[in-house]
Amino acid sequence: MNFDLTNILRPHILTLTPYASARDEYEGTEGIFMDANENPIGSITPQPYNRYPDPYQVAIKQKLAAIRQVRTDQIFLGNGSDEAIDLLIRATCTPRQDEIILLPPTYGMYEVSASINDVPLVKVPLTPDFGVDLPAVLEAVEAHPRAKLIFFCSPNNPTGNRLRDEDILRVLDVFPGLVVVDEAYIDFAQGPGFVSRLEAYPNLVVLQTFSKAWGLASLRLGMAFASPALIAILNKLKPPYNINGVTQQLVGESLDNLTSVEKMVGEILRQRDGLRGQLAELPVVRHVYPSDANFLLVKVQDARAVYHFLVNRKIIVRDRSNVKLCEGCLRISVGTAEENRQLLAALREFGAASA
Repeated sequence: MNFDLTNILRPHILTLTPYASARDEYEGTEGIFMDANENPIGSITPQPYNRYPDPYQVAIKQKLAAIRQVRTDQIFLGNGSDEAIDLLIRATCTPRQDEIILLPPTYGMYEVSASINDVPLVKVPLTPDFGVDLPAVLEAVEAHPRAKLIFFCSPNNPTGNRLRDEDILRVLDVFPGLVVVDEAYIDFAQGPGFVSRLEAYPNLVVLQTFSKAWGLASLRLGMAFASPALIAILNKLKPPYNINGVTQQLVGESLDNLTSVEKMVGEILRQRDGLRGQLAELPVVRHVYPSDANFLLVKVQDARAVYHFLVNRKIIVRDRSNVKLCEGCLRISVGTAEENRQLLAALREFGAASA
């Protein structure tokens, strides 16, 4: 399929003149800075926070490019992956005209961002075993020529499973819009993700995050990998200083510490597999679904009652029982060994009380 990005962008985006910040006009790091109306004396804190941060996060992108084996012009950094999701919709979808294809159950921000931007949705549910209903997706692609985006969350939230690469590749071959593969949990899954396929598929966008495996959720930094042409569009649309200086500094330092990330991921996987086995033995648990992420989807006896029982003991999980295909389920993030022990003890207590 011949993909032309200009065919799916909103027409005015192509001619949009972005805001030019002071750091766009002068990219040096030394000099007497009298161009950005900053406080020349310093910061109210002991740290030098009085100067604006790098608007394009060059230092982080250089390190990240080496780790992910891409070029810096294939990387966009956002205030969480949610910023990239919103910008992709704003760049491509004319409100009330264009459409977005979703595969529920999936990450809720796709629908929220679509609603904020007044973009209609086409929903193609996953199969009962949480796989891609490929014939239905291909039918939706054919029947909705105004669809500009399709989102695949893999590993999927809230189900935890990785979607089949073959299904996503098939859609990449035929869909004339952007195929967004959200890999927030890819570090917990086996095998490579889709970043290595960017050169082969100009309509591919891959989202990743520092919030999960890296343990930097509080810093709010998400990644989008795509063609240089699309990255340039996202940079035109983003706020001028969308990533604060503290985040840039700490993430930059973290990128030099891959060994610690690997150790944390290994421990989480060990805890996940142990927790899955112990949950499956509890009478209150009806089924524990396989997971390629750092959480488990668990079908339980009376999900609402179990949820509130746990909350009363200050053990907080997510009640997903009102989500189609997840009826009766709780989503449980893998905790530390002690946190998992307390969860299991509380579930045994619930089981004994309801016996």
